[in-house]
Amino acid sequence: MIKQLRKVGNSNALILDKPILELLGLDEDGQVQLTIQDGTLIVTPTRPRPVPAESVQEKLDYVIHKRADVLRRLAR
Repeated sequence: MIKQLRKVGNSNALILDKPILELLGLDEDGQVQLTIQDGTLIVTPTRPRPVPAESVQEKLDYVIHKRADVLRRLAR
């Protein structure tokens, strides 16, 4: 999935859709650990809440449907 950085004051923000937050077990004000490894940014929830498997599939289906055009372009 490709996301656009957004200008917020003197910084840039990465906006995560609600279904992504739910898949990660994050609340809106949740904290994440940022790690850079071999030029890749890794975002890890510091205290994720458990997410039921059926909820994960439901959220993944939503994201795949919502971002179908982007996913098709990436697959080319």
